[in-house]
Amino acid sequence: MDNQTASSSPESPITRNASLLGFYTAISTTILTIITLGIAFCTPPLSGPYCRGTPFEYPFLDIISRFPRDYYWMYPAILVSLLFVILIVCIHHYAPRDKKVFSQVALCFAVISASMLVMDYFVQISVIQPSLLNGETDGISILSQYNPHGIFIALEELGYLMMGFAFLFAAPVFSKTDKLEKAVRRIFITGFILAIAALVIYSASYGIHREYRFEVAVITIDWMVLIVSSLVLSFVFKRQVT
Repeated sequence: MDNQTASSSPESPITRNASLLGFYTAISTTILTIITLGIAFCTPPLSGPYCRGTPFEYPFLDIISRFPRDYYWMYPAILVSLLFVILIVCIHHYAPRDKKVFSQVALCFAVISASMLVMDYFVQISVIQPSLLNGETDGISILSQYNPHGIFIALEELGYLMMGFAFLFAAPVFSKTDKLEKAVRRIFITGFILAIAALVIYSASYGIHREYRFEVAVITIDWMVLIVSSLVLSFVFKRQVT
């Protein structure tokens, strides 16, 4: 038996280790995404179309009082992005040999997504507030999360769109007949369709003035997909190691 055949066999140590890692990663992803969603939900927008109070206005230099409370959700969001990459790696090892091309493409999109999102969040945490406190305000407004059409929003939109493409290409890995795998397949495909539909609808409705409406929609979609699919995946991986 060659190495490729051994690594794709359910009894091989490589596959068993990947499934064990996948099980714990899936459980962690579900729990941490729920926590992140809860913290984000309790952090209402203070600018843009969904603001219900007095909004922060351009150039968004009076936001120092909102640190760190408006940034708490970014810390677990960074971890969720990293866990997502690990989860796709485990899916890649779980995939049958004839479907690994799909899981490898999914992994590429997952890495792109995580890279953009981690960088985006880390810049907010480590650059914006220190710059404001030191009076270094040049260019801050375009980077701030309070700018409803700034770089932060654009990178989030693109990062979570890439996550949607990772869902799409990971979907063919899973069987159309096995009950658990069929559920994962459907969740992934549905998540991608909803993300693209949201982009089309908000772009058609608001054009360049959609601000962060699509961002809120795609984050909600992707996080819900992660919560539900990771829970199901935990059972898929668990049966490989029991």
